[in-house]
Amino acid sequence: MLFFLTPIIEMYLLIEVAGYIDAWPTIGLVMLTAVVGVALLKRQGIATLTRGVRRAQQGQMPATEMAEGILLAVAGALLITPGFVTDFVGFTLLFPPSRVAIAKILMQRVAMSATVMSPPHARGADSAANDAGNVLDGEFQRKKDE
Repeated sequence: MLFFLTPIIEMYLLIEVAGYIDAWPTIGLVMLTAVVGVALLKRQGIATLTRGVRRAQQGQMPATEMAEGILLAVAGALLITPGFVTDFVGFTLLFPPSRVAIAKILMQRVAMSATVMSPPHARGADSAANDAGNVLDGEFQRKKDE
């Protein structure tokens, strides 16, 4: 429900702020947040990419860094969208502690759903032994009736 109200809230806030400080300063403020946000986004993106490459070179999976990269892309889209609510959410995703926390929560949910959704052949050798009575493996040939 809140998702559908967000554009209305955005417009309301822009109109209210423009009523207090006038239209041109409001436009300048929206432009300033976009420029500052994109500059911070570039810096955070390079730092996240560097950490991910370093972990990959060490033979570790850079899962957290990949999730952070997705969140940074969302932050970038929100920061270039005019509005104070989207700017707030975008800057929250740019702030490293909040971004790392959100990335870890997302990774836990993805890992949980990946575990639940995994097919039987991807569960490993232990479950294959348990399913041995239910799975038939072999070859067949069709013979024509004479």
